[in-house]
Amino acid sequence: MPCPHLPEGFDATDPDLLRTRIPFPEFAQLRQTAPVWWCPQPAGITGFQDEGYWAVTRHADVKYVSTHPELFSSNANTAVIRFNEHITAEQIEVQKLIMLNMDPPEHTRVRQIVQRGFTPRAIRTLETALRDRARAIAEEARQGAGPDGTFDFVTQVAVELPLQAIAELIGVPQEDRSRIFDWSNKMIAYDDPEYAITEEVGAEAAMELIGYAMTMAAARKECPAADIVSQLVAAEGQGNLSSDEFGLFVLLLAVAGNETTRNAISHGMHAFLTHPDEWELFKRERPATTAEEIVRWATPVVSFQRTATQDTEIGGQKIREGDRVGIFYSSANNDPEVFTDPERFDITRDPNPHLGFGGGPHFCLGKSLAVKEIELIFNAIADVLPDLTLVGEPRRLRAAWLNGVKELRVRTA
Repeated sequence: MPCPHLPEGFDATDPDLLRTRIPFPEFAQLRQTAPVWWCPQPAGITGFQDEGYWAVTRHADVKYVSTHPELFSSNANTAVIRFNEHITAEQIEVQKLIMLNMDPPEHTRVRQIVQRGFTPRAIRTLETALRDRARAIAEEARQGAGPDGTFDFVTQVAVELPLQAIAELIGVPQEDRSRIFDWSNKMIAYDDPEYAITEEVGAEAAMELIGYAMTMAAARKECPAADIVSQLVAAEGQGNLSSDEFGLFVLLLAVAGNETTRNAISHGMHAFLTHPDEWELFKRERPATTAEEIVRWATPVVSFQRTATQDTEIGGQKIREGDRVGIFYSSANNDPEVFTDPERFDITRDPNPHLGFGGGPHFCLGKSLAVKEIELIFNAIADVLPDLTLVGEPRRLRAAWLNGVKELRVRTA
């Protein structure tokens, strides 16, 4: 098999690279020539004291790693493939308490509890409120546009519904919701110099959010209410979450539920505005397949990682126990072995076996809620802001594993 011709020093977790683009051409080369490729890194630059990781780029191999937790651990080095070089080993160790970074059986126990909040019935209960909120968000964006009709789609539209959905789900009072948004932003923006947020500020935001959630949990233990928090914490010791566990769960929701759906919506709007035929089709027919294609196209999480628990193989490549393995969803979701014309944005694509929600035991718990949010907000945009046009290209977030958009200027007629 020939070697890939990659730029010198290429690393698909380099935040300076992801600030400019997703490396689709390089992913295509890797899938064809070295689908399980060793990416060298200087020790410590990513927070890990090793010499690099295996980049896994084919859909079949990403799925294999995701569905074999006995071979590939989320806990050993966490699922986050790259931290800032200033993070300490102790700070990484604390991350292992979050469900994203757990392995079975502990992951199984916690997931079985928290999934009570994401039942079809729970999502249906939220739907009416979220439909009204989506409409209000679109109306407010239209009314709040500048004299020339322009506004930032990210801050005026995309951020709002995911934040409100999470707040609605766990019962955060309306007056506190901006605090959740602020904490969430600080936790994920430390790699972007524009925000001038240090690791210390990000860690402080995480602790404030956890403390807020723990206070909420303690209040529900004292006085249960008819909400999801009470269901998750009110009977600790009887299969429910401790206050600490609930705090960490809310932390995960703030990033995994808020940031990812926000970015899917932002990328989705950009895709529609650069593929006007698809936007016209959506406005006319509202295909039920739309949200899944938006998630495939956006793939908000570029990559996570696992760590080999024993000597093993992926796609014929030998992997040693302790090696880190990067699973690149952005590459898997553009694998021509699985998707016809993957570079085409096609809201009628069906089937669509993308891995934008992950796979295996860590398959996104909130998938049905995320899909519903995407459906509701684009229905509202099509009804209230049908003639949006693009003013400028999206400004991307500097991040190591998120496909983030921090600004998308649009104009309404």
